[in-house]
Order: sequence, then C-alpha cells, then structure tokens
Amino acid sequence: MTFAESAARLAGCAGVAFGWAPDAFWRATPAELGALVRALTAQDPIAVPDAGTIARLKEAFPDG
Repeated sequence: MTFAESAARLAGCAGVAFGWAPDAFWRATPAELGALVRALTAQDPIAVPDAGTIARLKEAFPDG
C-alpha cells in the first residue's frame, strides 16, 4: 500500500471514529491523532479520582 493510500484510509478512519473532516485530519499532528487512538484503545488508561481527591480539588479550586 502506498503512502497516499494509507493516508486516505487513515483519514477515513479518523472521520468515522472522531468525526473529523479531511481538513481536520491533515491539520492534526501525529501526536494528536495518537492521543485520540490511545484514548479509544485504553492503552493509556485514565485514573479516576477518588472522593478524597475530588474534595481536595473542590477546596483548592472553588468555583463559586
């Protein structure tokens, strides 16, 4: 598969998975695309804060 064919396929996948139009795909950096792919594939699981952490954050950053 050529680079052009691979890029077109990846652009199509980004459109389906992330709702990106072709121009958004071509403006994105490889790091941005990689971050979205990792988020979907759970390769970098996001730690969920516990109740204590949320309470400390609320105290440190009151919004109102």
